[in-house]
Amino acid sequence: MTKTIVVKVGTSSLTHPETGQLALSTIAMLVETLTRLRSSGYGVVLVTSGAVGVGCGRLGLKTRPQTLALKQAVAAVGQGRLMRVYDDLFSSLEQAIAQILLSRQDLVQRSCYVNAYATFRELLQLGVIPVVNENDTVAVEELKFGDNDTLSAMVASLIEADWLFLLTDVDRLYSADPRQVPDAEPITLVNRMEELAELQIQTGNAGSQWGTGGMVTKITAARIATSAGVRTVITQGRHPEAIEKILQGEPLGTQFAPQPRTENARKRWIAHSLVPAGKLYLDQGAVKAICQGGKSLLAAGITAIEGNFHASDAVQLCDSHGVEMARGLVNYSSLELQKIRGHKSADIPEILGYGGAETVVHRDNLVLSNV
Repeated sequence: MTKTIVVKVGTSSLTHPETGQLALSTIAMLVETLTRLRSSGYGVVLVTSGAVGVGCGRLGLKTRPQTLALKQAVAAVGQGRLMRVYDDLFSSLEQAIAQILLSRQDLVQRSCYVNAYATFRELLQLGVIPVVNENDTVAVEELKFGDNDTLSAMVASLIEADWLFLLTDVDRLYSADPRQVPDAEPITLVNRMEELAELQIQTGNAGSQWGTGGMVTKITAARIATSAGVRTVITQGRHPEAIEKILQGEPLGTQFAPQPRTENARKRWIAHSLVPAGKLYLDQGAVKAICQGGKSLLAAGITAIEGNFHASDAVQLCDSHGVEMARGLVNYSSLELQKIRGHKSADIPEILGYGGAETVVHRDNLVLSNV
């Protein structure tokens, strides 16, 4: 079976930090590496940052834009230039590429999610390397991925990838920022995300001058991807040839072991693509029934509600301390739930004045959180 890899490269790897101009030698090495992997039988997807950084360079801006409107305008300037560079380099190696611009809305809507999956699969079967970026020019703040680390993890989950490589400006994860703490300890393997808390990892979120991420967003991406069954690696972006060495078994970078993957595509969509519109706080009995018994959520188990949402929206299911233990699609609006929470299902028609679902979140639309 063909293995699929997703490679995310950040702005800090694609550009020179002093000027924001493209680091063409690094991009050329990346293109050569991905083309060799594609030729050797891998399905390859590239998630690239850089449109805003390239746009800043083209327009002579010295600092990254702070407002959404200016960022979108600058991204529109940079996106074409960035894709032209990729197309020229890949074409010189006779490797076809395709541009895919995604907004979070594309993955929130179930029909769009399914269509995106089908498009990726067709492109990979055709031997094309999809080049993915967030559609910055039209994205609204509430439905932005926020960073391409998250985008790459959601793409890896969507296409059921085997590997996700997060290329950054350090060679691996450390116990603290090695640029500020010289004796920071390197971490080569993370079997469970809980180990990071046990190791007391310090993960500043500042990122580089031109990028939006930082190590915290990469750990978040690793959490999303590994929970979808994708082995994730953080490694040095200036040396993309390390990807091949890692695939051959060399212990480079930091690897995050994949967790068991649910084969239910709908539940993967609920778990990794939807933006929760509210929270439901549950009593101990409901938590036990859902987490240990695999049951649906009933109105009787809800103690409190947070947020304004409609029926069919995604919500977080939390224990009494506010810790998320599941999420799912709700059968009632927040206004309706305020009326029926704590009551038995048989009482719902009398309380609301009309019949409704027996469950608040059916177990088929509910996914446990391994976060």
